[in-house]
Amino acid sequence: MPESPYVELDREDWAALAGNERQPLSAAEVDRLRGLGDELDLDEVRQVYLPLSSLLSLRVRHAGELHRETESFLRQPQPPRTPFVIGIAGSVAVGKSTTARLLRELLSRWPQHPRVELVTTDGFLLSNAELARRGLLQRKGFPESYDRKALLRFVMAVKSGADEVGAPVYSHLAYDVTTQQVTLHRPDIVLVEGLNVLQPARVRGDGRPGLAISDFFDFSVYVDAVSADIRSWYVTRFLRLRETAFQDPRSYFHRFAELSRHEAVAQAESLWDTINGPNLDDNIAPTRGRATLVLRKDADHAVRWVRLRKL
Repeated sequence: MPESPYVELDREDWAALAGNERQPLSAAEVDRLRGLGDELDLDEVRQVYLPLSSLLSLRVRHAGELHRETESFLRQPQPPRTPFVIGIAGSVAVGKSTTARLLRELLSRWPQHPRVELVTTDGFLLSNAELARRGLLQRKGFPESYDRKALLRFVMAVKSGADEVGAPVYSHLAYDVTTQQVTLHRPDIVLVEGLNVLQPARVRGDGRPGLAISDFFDFSVYVDAVSADIRSWYVTRFLRLRETAFQDPRSYFHRFAELSRHEAVAQAESLWDTINGPNLDDNIAPTRGRATLVLRKDADHAVRWVRLRKL
């Protein structure tokens, strides 16, 4: 068998890494963190995400030690260590948002780094009006639908150690960016979650290579599954939204609330086959190999194995 740059562990071996760590979350907290359509329980938290939070906490602590050693090497005081930035990528409906919320909650329970912030790249999407002007409204979520310069400026500001960094807020109800902002005040850890956060740098118009936001990540996670399973989860989530969020007259998708089940399934499958599926195949899945760690889910949403890049 050829050598691999990754260590791959099945669920049982990965779960054993939790050791005697205490389960910090209650069943009610897990319910609150779970996204619509995701399957998540205390066993999954204990066996998959607790070991991951332990590994991430270890990396954060060692980053602090490296900062102190570098300061000693340079023989002069250095600015405070910049936040540890973690990118979380994956398809629509694969559960990456739940993963991000869960890791934020778990990481904030470690006393060494209590200030943990989560920013989603949805806030950096171009407005619906601008997408319509550019003919990109049907390609929302594709790399070209984001204000990539603003997203890069945000991550660079975080890694520059700015005292305050603002990020725009997205409304899933209105299906558009808002005028609101969330402000980060020197957090210990920043989680950046989004479809395309592991995209490689683009070549500039003058032929020079640009920068990618992942250039400023200290660690990255890709949430993975078979595309057919993700498609099925997407349809199931669409049906649940039809019965919940879509019922709100203010919802951008309110028009789907009155669809019959058969019509709703057909609509969801069409949206997947024309937008989300191609985006996964062409843009998101090819970035999986750029991740530090891959969580591979099975058809029941449970993580079956973990792949970690070797140091």
